[in-house]
Amino acid sequence: MSFNLKINKTYKMKTSLYTLLTLLFSISAISQTSKKQKDQEAIKKMCGCYEVTFNFAETFNYSNDSLYKPSKTKVDKGLEWAQLVTDESDKIQIQHLLQVGNPAEPVIVKHWRQDWLFENTDLYTYNVDNEWTFEELPASEVKGQWTQKVHQVDDSPRYEGSASWVHVDGKSYWENTTPAPLARREYTTRSDYNLLMRGNRQEITDYGWLHDQDNSKIIRESDKEDVLLAKEKGYNTYKKVDDSKCSVAAQWWKDNNQKWALVRTKWDEVYGRNKDLVLEEKVDNKPLYKFLFEEEGYNAEAEINGVIESFVKK
Repeated sequence: MSFNLKINKTYKMKTSLYTLLTLLFSISAISQTSKKQKDQEAIKKMCGCYEVTFNFAETFNYSNDSLYKPSKTKVDKGLEWAQLVTDESDKIQIQHLLQVGNPAEPVIVKHWRQDWLFENTDLYTYNVDNEWTFEELPASEVKGQWTQKVHQVDDSPRYEGSASWVHVDGKSYWENTTPAPLARREYTTRSDYNLLMRGNRQEITDYGWLHDQDNSKIIRESDKEDVLLAKEKGYNTYKKVDDSKCSVAAQWWKDNNQKWALVRTKWDEVYGRNKDLVLEEKVDNKPLYKFLFEEEGYNAEAEINGVIESFVKK
């Protein structure tokens, strides 16, 4: 009798332990799913029509040159349509389009694109001279994180980094520091540095969202330590407005999205080679975007694939 009681007690203890572990695993899985859903919702809140104010100011300089001239403070405004392109569990793509000029007859400019990849292990980290170093991260290092991949107007790479979305005290934000090429606003005016270390913070706000930046202008040379030339503050506000204000941009995307789907597919094939990537700045004295922005030509898959491949150094 005593022996049977011990067996029953042991069985009940094991059953209770199993039930407890199952419950804990279930709670953990639900918590992770809930967190991921919050991440997805925050990312997709960056879609829609926005009145954007771009603010950049060079804050400190560390140059030894007495004639050093900092960049002028830059403030620009624009209307931007952020189109949701891909909405999958582990992948969200948002294409930005500028709507500029006369509001009655606006001109649409294909702007930057941001991709968000969940627990992505394959990163292309910018070095200098149009070169990106391929890096494969361990899965444990990116658990629960999202990679933000930012692309140029022609969908070529710009910069990317991995971090966790944070939801606390009523705030939702993502922040990361990663090397990048010079910003477009400086590419044609500055040649005294060759790398921008971008400190990015994207925060969802009550008015829309904020792109807060703390950037460092770096001189990078082979076999030498990086030299900090100057620091820069960026503060770009995206104020949500009615989507009807961006109707021309939204229609432009409907009319042109098939072409740019082919462009993305080709670039995905290039990235999928999983090796260091070096791109030509120009081919036949033209940058890639000038080929792809031509209304005539470069619309068929073979043409698009050929011109993109011509910029990839072997």
